[in-house]
Amino acid sequence: MADYEFLKTERDGKLLCITINRPDVMNALHPPAHLEFHDVFDAFAKDPDLWVAIVTGAGDRAFSAGNDLKYQATHKGPRVKPASSGFAGLTSRFDMEKPVIAAVNGVAMGGGFEIALACDLIIASDNAVFALPEPKVGLAALAGGLHRLPRQIGTKRALGMILTGRRVPAAEGVELGFVNEVVTQAKLMETAKNWAGQIMECSPMSIRASKEAVYKGLDVASLEQAMSGSYDAVQAMVKSQDFIEGPRAFAEKRPPNWQGK
Repeated sequence: MADYEFLKTERDGKLLCITINRPDVMNALHPPAHLEFHDVFDAFAKDPDLWVAIVTGAGDRAFSAGNDLKYQATHKGPRVKPASSGFAGLTSRFDMEKPVIAAVNGVAMGGGFEIALACDLIIASDNAVFALPEPKVGLAALAGGLHRLPRQIGTKRALGMILTGRRVPAAEGVELGFVNEVVTQAKLMETAKNWAGQIMECSPMSIRASKEAVYKGLDVASLEQAMSGSYDAVQAMVKSQDFIEGPRAFAEKRPPNWQGK
């Protein structure tokens, strides 16, 4: 991975850890940070030796406070072209086959919550707080929050958050269904890495096929259409070496040697 000004990246075997590194503004994001995220996720998607990513924030106060409104209000330099992949290079990236985990270490507001919702799993510290407060400042959560949240927790529950902009603590996030697990902040990254480790025990081809089938299946009208749909990652799985290795390893009573191809 390249060096970045607003992000820190760390490879840990087949795991990539990405840290938003703007703690002085509660890890709020501005256009240059979005472009760095775009590059990071492009590289992650293309790297066959990386199977899972974790996104977190620097410090102990915030995962991300969302859009850097102060930067937006005061910046007088040339306008930076927005990343085509959306907020944090992720919210409009609909072809990400590999799993991404959000390790939410504090405030996840507005675009920060939208980053987490765009991830496949959310692990939260016990001081984490989630909200889509855009209506309070005359805006709307247009980086996917208005669409992902109802799909993940149901329309009435989602509108209860969206129409009030209210703050939801991590424990309630579990009850509502958008948080997978809550732990102390000291154990947050350890727990997120444990989830990643469990994922990486599985065939990456199977994981990508499963993720694609789930998301694309939700976009069709019926269960029958979802089950009969054609999924590229499923076809790739069936043609892969992993598809042969898995049953063989099971029969030989040994751990599988996944190739991811």
